[in-house]
Amino acid sequence: MTTLSRRGVSLPSLSLYVHVPWCVRKCPYCDFNSHGVGHGAELPETRYLAALLQDLEADLPLVYGRELTSIFIGGGTPSLMSAGFYAELFEMLSRRLSLASDIEVTLEANPGTLERGRFQGYRAAGINRLSLGVQSFQDAQLQSLGRIHSGNDAMTAMDEARHAGFDNINLDLMHGLPGQTPELALADLDRALSLSPEHLSWYQLTVEPNTEFHSRPPVLPEEEVLWDIQDRGHERLEAAGLTRYEISAYARQGLQSRHNLNYWRFGDYLGIGAGAHGKLSIADVQGGLHIERRWKARQPEAYLRRCHDPRGFVAGRAEVVEDELPLEFAMNALRLVEGVSMADWEAHTGFPFGTLEARLLSARKKGLLVEDDQRLQASPQGLLFLNELLVMIGEADAGAE
Repeated sequence: MTTLSRRGVSLPSLSLYVHVPWCVRKCPYCDFNSHGVGHGAELPETRYLAALLQDLEADLPLVYGRELTSIFIGGGTPSLMSAGFYAELFEMLSRRLSLASDIEVTLEANPGTLERGRFQGYRAAGINRLSLGVQSFQDAQLQSLGRIHSGNDAMTAMDEARHAGFDNINLDLMHGLPGQTPELALADLDRALSLSPEHLSWYQLTVEPNTEFHSRPPVLPEEEVLWDIQDRGHERLEAAGLTRYEISAYARQGLQSRHNLNYWRFGDYLGIGAGAHGKLSIADVQGGLHIERRWKARQPEAYLRRCHDPRGFVAGRAEVVEDELPLEFAMNALRLVEGVSMADWEAHTGFPFGTLEARLLSARKKGLLVEDDQRLQASPQGLLFLNELLVMIGEADAGAE
């Protein structure tokens, strides 16, 4: 592997992502690694827990001595697993990793898969943050999205989570849904805000390849309607005390997602579970540093069989070579409203900020960047047209000497 020519750079924060690949039914817009099993299916909790342990232990030599600052359990639908599954998982993790005293532990939950009383079990197991996949509070919209819960289910789930002691909850909400008007989108926001969430992920529905919606596209709102929804929705969220800190993320003061901030600030993360991805900065004996991305076997049964495979769980790996670092870093850091300082840019990429700055005049002329010679920061317009801005940075990188 190529070793980066940067010396004495401290390693970034470390997080852990755990993937649970099963769900009741695959949603037509979903391009995540999720596999529908139907209602009432018995999941292989014991086998999967054993596989996660083996997967983790294979990766441990890469992170010895480093503290874990956050854990995120995503899917699929992680709330299909029992509270006992997570209690055993966290016991396993605490014996093998150094956990920060204030570690953030997030569980994604689907309001349609939660049995009464399960939240108490999750809280007792060590989960201290919930992310509820609401998407909409309107039953007609939920049906168009293939969701298995109702608007009332979402309200009930939020109420039960509060009674179980959760004081840090994210609501996932989508807009730009089939047939949605600005009034319907804002009604969803108002319902969400009435529940006083600490965090709101509010993002536009996009049609992704390899999804049912891609093969049978729904009729989505026109572009003018989408702009209207975004402008009015942003104003409403800010007025309610939820500050935008990332393209589609809003939070009350001090309650931004620590785990996602680590991604966007180009931190490191282990990934265990079927299809999980990880990114690690690895120091070598010469004092250099290289960055590696790795991903695990994707299909649940194939992943479970890797327990007995000498190849282990890693299905592939790729080094982030030095010339790719500026664009890789920018793809994450520029999602943040605050952008990135000149010092952080140089520390993470090894490229002088001045070289990049000289090549971004066209982005500034187009109003895609904030006028600040000490930061690389997308303007409100740049956040809306981030892909265009990233293309410019990629071109600048390609021309750098």
